[in-house]
Amino acid sequence: MWHATVTPLASIIGSGFLVLGPILLKSYGSYAPLVMGGLCLTAYAFGSAIRFNIAQLEELGSPAGSAESRLERLASWSLAIAYIISVAYYLNLFGAFGVSMTSVNDSAHAKLLTSAMFLLILLAGWSRGFSALERMEQFSVSLKLAIIAGMLAGLTSFFWHHATHGELIFSPPDISGWASVTLAFGLIVTVQGFETSRYLGTHYSAPVRIRSMRLAQWLSTGIYMLYILLLSFAFAPSKMVLSETAIIDMMTIVAPILPILLIAAALSAQFSAAIADTGGAGGLFAELTNNRLSQRQSYAVLVGIGLLLTWWANIFEIISYASRAFALYYALQAAIALLLARRSGAPFARQIMYAGLAGLGLLMALFGVPVEG
Repeated sequence: MWHATVTPLASIIGSGFLVLGPILLKSYGSYAPLVMGGLCLTAYAFGSAIRFNIAQLEELGSPAGSAESRLERLASWSLAIAYIISVAYYLNLFGAFGVSMTSVNDSAHAKLLTSAMFLLILLAGWSRGFSALERMEQFSVSLKLAIIAGMLAGLTSFFWHHATHGELIFSPPDISGWASVTLAFGLIVTVQGFETSRYLGTHYSAPVRIRSMRLAQWLSTGIYMLYILLLSFAFAPSKMVLSETAIIDMMTIVAPILPILLIAAALSAQFSAAIADTGGAGGLFAELTNNRLSQRQSYAVLVGIGLLLTWWANIFEIISYASRAFALYYALQAAIALLLARRSGAPFARQIMYAGLAGLGLLMALFGVPVEG
C-alpha cells in the first residue's frame, strides 16, 4: 500500500510546494489557508471521479467505440499535452533554483540552464538513456520529503516563537472578487499528481490504487495545510518580492541551512519529475498515434515546445498553462465518470456531482490566469 501511495504523493508534493506558499501569501494574505483548503478540496473531488472510473472500468470495462472510450482517448491527448507543459514548468524551476545562489542569478542564465537540461533530456531519450536517469527518482523522492519535513519543523519553531511573543501577522488580500477565483483556477497544477494512480494498473489492483490515491491526497492535504498556515501568519507579504525562488529568501530567516537544502530538493525533484513526465508523454504520443510518431520523435516535439515556452513565457505563465491543461483532463475524467455512473445506475446525486465537476474543470481550463510576478 505504501509503495502504491508514494508515487501519487511524490507527484502532488512536488514543484508546487516550492512556489505555492509565496504565491498564496502574496496574493491572498492571511486568507491563504482558505484558498489552499479550496484547492485541496477541489483536487480531492476530481480524485473521487478518477477513483470511480478506476473501480467502474475494472468491473464494467469500456467497449471500443463507446462514448467513454472516445472521451478516454480525448483525455489521454489532453494529458499528453499537459505533460509537455509540466516538463517546461519543472525545468524552468530547475533553472531558477539552479542559479539562485550564484553570481549569475538572473532570468537569462536561468533560461540558459533550463535549455541545457532540455537538450540533455533529448539526448538521453534519443539514445535510450532514461533507464539510468530514472534511478534518481526514488532517491530524490526520499530526499524531497525529508527536506520538507525539516522545513516544516523549522517553520513550526519560527511560528511558535512569533506566537508566544505576540508577533503573528494578519495581512489583507492583494486581490479579490473574480480575479481571486481565476488566479486559484490557474494554480490547480500545484496540487496535481494524484491521477498517476489511474495508470498504475500493471503494478497494483484497482482497490489498492483507489485506497492509495485517497491516502496520498489526505497526507498531501495535511502537509500543504500545515505549511500554508505556518507561513500565512509569520511572514508579511509586503516585505517579500514574488519570484520563482521567493521561498529561499523566506527560509533564510527561519534557518540558514534551509535555502541550501531547498535548492538540493528542488534540483533533484524537478529533474526526476521532468524525466518521468517526458517518458510518460513519449509513451502516450506513440500510443495515441499508433506509433506513427515514435517515442524518440515525441521527445523532440516535447523539447521543441518546452524551449519555446521557456523563452516566450515566464514561470508563472507556464504554471497557468499547465493548470489549464490538467483542468481540461480532469473535466474529461469527470465526464467519463458521469457516463459510467449513468451506465451503472449510480445515485442521481453522484451523477449531478460529476456533471458539476466536469463544468468546473472546463471553467478552470477557460479562465485560469497566471499570478503577476
